[in-house]
Amino acid sequence: MLCAEHRALIKATVPLLESGGEALTTHFYNIMLSEYPEVRPLFNQAHQASGDQPRALANGVLMYARHIDRLEALGDLVGQIVNKHVALQVLPEHYPIVGSCLLRAIREVLGAEIATDAVIDAWGAAYQQLAGILIGAEQARYDAAAQAPGGWRGARRFVIARKVPESAEITSFYLQAEDGGPLMDYLPGQYIGLRLQVDGQEVRRNYSLSAASNGRSYRISVKREAGGLVSNALHGMAEGEVVELFAPAGQFTLEPSDKPLVLISGGVGITPTLAMLESALEQSRPIRFIHCARNAEVHAFREQVDALSAEHAQLERFYCYEQDQAGERRPDAVGLLSEAHLAEWLPERDVDVYFLGPRPFMAAVKRQLQSLGVPPAQVRYEFFGPAAALE
Repeated sequence: MLCAEHRALIKATVPLLESGGEALTTHFYNIMLSEYPEVRPLFNQAHQASGDQPRALANGVLMYARHIDRLEALGDLVGQIVNKHVALQVLPEHYPIVGSCLLRAIREVLGAEIATDAVIDAWGAAYQQLAGILIGAEQARYDAAAQAPGGWRGARRFVIARKVPESAEITSFYLQAEDGGPLMDYLPGQYIGLRLQVDGQEVRRNYSLSAASNGRSYRISVKREAGGLVSNALHGMAEGEVVELFAPAGQFTLEPSDKPLVLISGGVGITPTLAMLESALEQSRPIRFIHCARNAEVHAFREQVDALSAEHAQLERFYCYEQDQAGERRPDAVGLLSEAHLAEWLPERDVDVYFLGPRPFMAAVKRQLQSLGVPPAQVRYEFFGPAAALE
C-alpha cells in the first residue's frame, strides 16, 4: 500500500503525463529495447515504429496515476494487460527491467528539477505495487493453464497439420500438438500466443482462435500483411513444420445472454467472431452477422458463413464491400458501413454487440451504435495490438 506522500506525488505528475506521456514512454522503450535484448521478442517492432505501443503505455501510465487512490476504477485495463502478458509469456524476471528503465526515463525526460528523488521514490513504490498486482494475477493464470485438462505451462510445440487459403490475403493454419496430447478448451473470442524464429530472431505474436474449441486442434487465420515479419513467415511455412504456442488467453469473450447477438467485423477482424458464431448457434438466440471487406477477393469465410445461415434460421448475415465487383459474390451494400446500414440490419436496439476490425472502422461502429441507442454496457470490442481510444 502506498503512503499518502507517495500518492500525492504521483497525482502531482498527472498534468505532466497528460502533456508529455508519449515522449516519456517512447524514451522508455528506446532505453529498454536497446539495452535489454532479452525482452525484444515480447514487443512487436511494427507497433513501436507506428507509435501505437508507446501511446498505449502512456495512456496506461496516465490512467494508473489518475486512479492511484482507487485502483478499482481502472476497470478492464488490468485484465487486458494481464491477458496480453500471459499470451506472450511475460514473467516475473521481466518486471525489474521494465521498472528500472521506466524510472530512468522519468528522470531523463522530466529532468532532475521535476523528477526529484522524492518523485522517483514515489514512482518506484507505485511501480512495485502495480508489478505485484500483475505478477500475482499472471501467475494465477499460468497455474490455471498448467492444471487444466490438456493445458500446459510455457511453450508447447505444435505441427502445422493443414494450411487452407481463405481469401487472397488470409490463410488458416490448423495446429496439432506435436506430442499428440489433448488440448485445453478456450472461450470463443480468445487468442493464442505464438513463438517463431525468423531469420535467427525470436518473435512472438498473438492470433485469435478462429474456430470453436474442439480439444484436438487449434485454428488461427492469418492475414499476410505487406512487410509483416511474422505473417509473411507463417504464410511461407509448409504443412508439417513446427511452431511453439502459449496457452489461450483473452477477455474479449462471448458472454452468456439470451438477447439477440450482433457480430460486426472488418477485414481479418472476422477471426474471433467466427468462434463466437459457432458457439452462439448452439443456443436459440437470434444472430446477425455483419462483415465488411474491401472486395469479394479478400472476403474470407463467406462460404462457411453462408452455409451456416442456410442451416440455421436464427442466423442472418449481411456483407458490405468497399469496392463492388462483377461476379456471383455480391455484397448487400457497397461503400463503408454506415449508420443507415446498421439501423436496417440490427433486429432491435436491446442487443449484445461484439465488433473488431481496423481502428477507424471500430471508431465508426462505436459512434454509430451509440447514435442508434444500443446500450453502451452491451457493446464489446477488442484491439489487435495495443489498446487505444476509440474517439
